[in-house]
Amino acid sequence: MDERVNTQELFEDMDAETLLYILDSIPMDITFVDKDDVVTYFNLPFGKQHAFPRTELDLGRKVQNCHPPKSVYVVQKILNDFKTKKRKSADFWMNFQGKFLHIRYFPVYDKNGDYFGVIEAVQDITKIKKIEGERRLLDEG
Repeated sequence: MDERVNTQELFEDMDAETLLYILDSIPMDITFVDKDDVVTYFNLPFGKQHAFPRTELDLGRKVQNCHPPKSVYVVQKILNDFKTKKRKSADFWMNFQGKFLHIRYFPVYDKNGDYFGVIEAVQDITKIKKIEGERRLLDEG
């Protein structure tokens, strides 16, 4: 039995506005590129700008056209590896405009296991890298 049956039923009752609020509340940039390599979605995180500039002009564009020419071969390799199931993820990190960014790519497959697209998640981990020790209780301050 599919473990997601109950979740799927709940999701069917969820309106698009609710889903967008959820995605916009995640503290990272999320972009979805469909199986034809077309950028079809990016979230709008509340109260912050994207790590890399995004505009409505990016929607409907080939993802290869949204990256600097010198990195297009890497983008294409990731896409090809996801389409052929050679790779389960791709991770990068870099200093960019005073921030330390963690960039992750994940393939998305449909219920038949066919390639459906890719998710790009970009998170500013500058503050996370500085964490030491433990915090096990809620800080009320």
